[in-house]
Amino acid sequence: MKVLAIDPGSVCAGFAVCELNGRKMNYITSGVLRFNAKDDFLERIKFIYEESLRLLMEHAPDEVALEGLIYVKSPTSLMKLAQARGAMLAALTQTGCRIFEYAPTAVKATVAGHGGTDKEGMQKLLRLYMGPIEFKTHDESDALAIALCHLLQKTSPVPTMPKTKSIKKGRGMSASLAHRVKDLNP
Repeated sequence: MKVLAIDPGSVCAGFAVCELNGRKMNYITSGVLRFNAKDDFLERIKFIYEESLRLLMEHAPDEVALEGLIYVKSPTSLMKLAQARGAMLAALTQTGCRIFEYAPTAVKATVAGHGGTDKEGMQKLLRLYMGPIEFKTHDESDALAIALCHLLQKTSPVPTMPKTKSIKKGRGMSASLAHRVKDLNP
């Protein structure tokens, strides 16, 4: 099963493509879609739709996962984000593949074991799990975390996790990789 995950944005949107083969997860690609903030917003919405559709056609996923709306202080920013997300959703529904939505705290809780993990901590965990990936932006790593969250929700127990007797507390990937994270922080 191939999943396309998107961290929506009206200026920059991260995406990641991963595949689940049995119980093994494979990273395929990730990146960032950039939209010109200087363009008229309605023109940008058209471009967001077209780029989302292109991404969908290029990777032909079985399922799509995206982050739900987040709290922002500015109502104007929230409206633009919601409209951009709506344009993405309109494009993503064109092939009929199933779409799933995850709250940001649910992504963090599933991948890291708690909802308070910062962006750098999440990137470390993603690299431990998926391999050496150089993220261009936090949007890209957020999209990979959404993909991983979706695939972890699809599997039980957690696929290809190292088993150690020393880990007794916690849930999620951070608990499973605690021994490796300690090695990174001397």
